[in-house]
Amino acid sequence: MTDAAEKEELACSYAALLLHDEGIPVTADKISAILKAANVKVQPFWPALFGKALANRNLDDIIMSAGAGAGPAVAAAPAEEKKKGDKKGEKKEEKKEEKKKEEKKEKEKETKKKKKKKNNIDNYVNN
Repeated sequence: MTDAAEKEELACSYAALLLHDEGIPVTADKISAILKAANVKVQPFWPALFGKALANRNLDDIIMSAGAGAGPAVAAAPAEEKKKGDKKGEKKEEKKEEKKKEEKKEKEKETKKKKKKKNNIDNYVNN
């Protein structure tokens, strides 16, 4: 495959991943719209090829299976046991809970950002 063909294929892959990440169905028209917005020129068969190949497929499964031949996963380290009356253990637990709350807030912010980005993309693609 030539360098140009590899770049075109990569551009279509990124466009498909962008659509998937935003929860938008991956179609040839939408891939083409993203590529046009990014001012990326590809051979006309690429968006159609990706659109047909990814239609009605779960991209999460495809992404997760990409490293399937990597070998067995490493077992997680055993959880630290908390002793009764152990002040350090209690403080660690409190910090973990605080961290979880902060992570939850960050996740909610990211979700809002993604929804806004998705609406912007939907508006662009549909207009």
